[in-house]
Amino acid sequence: MEDKYLQRGVSAGKEEVHAAVRSLDQGLYPDAFCKIYPDWLGGDAEWCNVMSSDGCGTKSVLAYLYWRETGDLSVWRGIAQDALVMNLDDLVCVGATNRFLLTSIINRNKRLIPGEVIAEIISGTQAFTDTMRRFGVDILLTGGETADLGDVVRTVMVDASMAVRMRQSDLILTKRICPGDVIVGLASYGRAVYENEYNSGISSNGLTNARHDLLSKRYAAQYPETYDPSLNSDVVYTGSKGLLDPLPGTPLTIGKALLSPTRTFAPVVKKILQELPGKIHGIINCTGGAHSKVLHYIAGLRVVKNNLLPVPPLFEWIQRESATPWSEMYKVLNCGTRMEIYTDAAHADAAIMIAKEFNVDAQVIGYVEEAREKEVLLRTPQGEFTYH
Repeated sequence: MEDKYLQRGVSAGKEEVHAAVRSLDQGLYPDAFCKIYPDWLGGDAEWCNVMSSDGCGTKSVLAYLYWRETGDLSVWRGIAQDALVMNLDDLVCVGATNRFLLTSIINRNKRLIPGEVIAEIISGTQAFTDTMRRFGVDILLTGGETADLGDVVRTVMVDASMAVRMRQSDLILTKRICPGDVIVGLASYGRAVYENEYNSGISSNGLTNARHDLLSKRYAAQYPETYDPSLNSDVVYTGSKGLLDPLPGTPLTIGKALLSPTRTFAPVVKKILQELPGKIHGIINCTGGAHSKVLHYIAGLRVVKNNLLPVPPLFEWIQRESATPWSEMYKVLNCGTRMEIYTDAAHADAAIMIAKEFNVDAQVIGYVEEAREKEVLLRTPQGEFTYH
């Protein structure tokens, strides 16, 4: 998969990006999950400002395909949620749970993306924030930018930035992860009480490969605007599936499964932090880097994951169609277990019960031990894999 990523113009590890920003100000806590800075807005030494910028990535191309094939505008609402949640859940990882500021950025090719699509994205953002407000997570829409960039953007890009001001005493810092911790894994699939339909668990990572590996060549011929024409045809839409083919084991089609909106865990984590104050040592959102993500935030520790949640059907189909080694699957895709909560064994059951109150599957998926060098060790039904 990693080799295919490179051939398709994508980097799973983004090593060059990490190298480019290495000399920048790392903020108050360089080992935190998000960038944390002194309270520039309020000037209070006991507070801090936390920011995140991210987007839905190439998932918008899938939405474009599905909309063109079916005329269903509602898929764009999910794209709005993807861009928002990819920021929201990163901020949640440092303990932020309320009073978020949101700015959205939509860049489109006006020739292909009409105003009704833009309207659906914006209304989808509002609908998601309304839902979160009912669960005690307030997000204020502060405007944004919509630009027509037909010379640069082939279809549409949807990104967002979020900021939050919080007390430093409320921060969850990954430096507290220690030997003896257990890991509570939260499922990316199913239907949480705040979701409208079954979620495949795909989130918004690895969609370039998922799209090309699952969908058939006919989409290349019919919609050439959905891929880079300079790519080798051997890596363009190489699968056998159609968007409307059923996904066995789920109530979804392949297209709807690939477009399942990124699940937020904000309501779950908010309640966990409220009911277990001071007991959560770290929170990891397994997005870019998937199950190797935690390596960016530990030192002298081995994270052993020996009881991951079941791999949902969509990920199995991606692996089957692409023949990707499972070692790469777990490095690029969450494979059903996306949010990790590091705590002591005595409080793991309480965290699991809270997740299940929201109809989110959860279980202890592993533990932390001392090691000479940092390492992630996965013991799965598909084999044992080590990441450094």
